[in-house]
Amino acid sequence: MPTVSVIVPCYNEQPTIGLLLDALYAQTYPREALEVIIADGLSTDGTRAAIAAWQAAHPDLTVRVVDNPDRIIPAALNRALAAARGEIIVRLDAHSVPAPDYIARSVAALQAGRGENVGGVWEIRPGGEGWLAECIAAAAAHPLGVGDARYRYASTAAAVDTVPFGAFYRRLVERIGGFDESLLTNEDYEFNTRVRESGGTVWLDPAIRSAYFARPTLRALARQYWRYGYWKVQMLRRYPHTLRWRQALPPFFVLALGVLVVAAVLWWPARVLLGLQVGGYMLALLGAGLHLAVRRRKPACVVGAPLAMATMHLAWGAGFLWGLMSPPRAVGTPSRR
Repeated sequence: MPTVSVIVPCYNEQPTIGLLLDALYAQTYPREALEVIIADGLSTDGTRAAIAAWQAAHPDLTVRVVDNPDRIIPAALNRALAAARGEIIVRLDAHSVPAPDYIARSVAALQAGRGENVGGVWEIRPGGEGWLAECIAAAAAHPLGVGDARYRYASTAAAVDTVPFGAFYRRLVERIGGFDESLLTNEDYEFNTRVRESGGTVWLDPAIRSAYFARPTLRALARQYWRYGYWKVQMLRRYPHTLRWRQALPPFFVLALGVLVVAAVLWWPARVLLGLQVGGYMLALLGAGLHLAVRRRKPACVVGAPLAMATMHLAWGAGFLWGLMSPPRAVGTPSRR
């Protein structure tokens, strides 16, 4: 039975780190073959005390904490990789909750040769209390909100561009390198791009499931998706052929919206086009909101889901366009650990 190292980037995750550790303790995979490496960015909110208290209460699961002074996710992952001893690496986040058979199913998929990096589907949960947080979680799992990001809603196993988190043999890192520390976001997608370009397969299995907590407010959601859009440009400058239609639509929509708003001041046909664009978009959002309201039996989704989807689209598109206008950032060479 292969040994497994679970690597976790972490910074100020006191509210959720215990949920993750409890979920790892409940895994069906044997604890004696399992270790957890948490790369903490010198948390200031009591996260480390929470981890220490959990360790004291559960001495039969190996949990180690390493420092990540850079406080960025790819650096945390590389620090954890350097400390990990397992034959198989399972990457998780401090605000995720894997299903009890998550590790066992990931290991089985790797041993069956399904892919070099295997992952599963997110079950998006509200990141806070209230109707809006519930609607944001619903929107983050809807195809209109996330396009063809199949790891948010897929029901059949398949080869894909990327998976959330992922599990892979240590030898994969030795072959293609670790995580690119010049990317503050999109590090998983960039890693999976190198997997595919090296001839490997990225495999999505819906039977591998984990819960993921969505952002609790529209403001936090906007910051998240603006960051996603901005850093996607930095990644695409290195791999332009990886651009997908779902990634191109939001910046195109935002650009067209801005152009039409300016043109509408002086040119009446632009007002008609602007009305058609905005009206058609609002109808599509309303349709998605009605669908979610009926399916989830949450009437608030009629309003909340369209607000969340519009926030995701506009913030991602604006971040992407800002990234295009910004000077290129230096791209690092992924380290081999």
